[in-house]
Amino acid sequence: MNPETNPPSTHRVTRLLAAWREGDSAATEELMAAVYEELRRIARGYLHRERGGHTLQPTALVHEAYLQLADDTQIHWRNRAHFYGIAARIMRRILVDHARAHAAAKRGGDAEKLPLDAVGEIAAPGGVDYLALDDALQRLVQVGPRLSEIVELKFFGGLTAREIAEFLQVSERTVLGDWKFARSWLKREMETGSNPG
Repeated sequence: MNPETNPPSTHRVTRLLAAWREGDSAATEELMAAVYEELRRIARGYLHRERGGHTLQPTALVHEAYLQLADDTQIHWRNRAHFYGIAARIMRRILVDHARAHAAAKRGGDAEKLPLDAVGEIAAPGGVDYLALDDALQRLVQVGPRLSEIVELKFFGGLTAREIAEFLQVSERTVLGDWKFARSWLKREMETGSNPG
């Protein structure tokens, strides 16, 4: 069975997360083995949308996310969607930090570019400044925190509308409506620049 086409079952991951929460180190290892390829698929999909020659590789992104996940003992895992949602958030932070470091190394030169076709043609075909996207998502939190979360989970985590609904504990219809609004809002923001309103 190919894990890329057959992700680990929701029940198996949820069971392993519960065992991890209870301190079962064997469950932690089994969980990472079960979700590793799915996390790599998410990371590969994201990095594939970035500019060519990106210095961060999917394996490095997954390893860094894993280290942060394993180090955080305060998370009370609910289920598979919750796990992937938190992983998406961590991957976003890692990628933002990486982009900032890359931009600083170039002394304010060209920031990393990222085509936003996955966010519904928010930007022009040439791509958008990755840090500008992060800034826009932070402004979107002021409009509605759930809107920013939905973009983060879909774009950075590769979650489906159903998985996002499960993670946020709202209806799938709510997710789809919020996604439509957030996509339109971000498109406008990215076209007009960093000035809100």
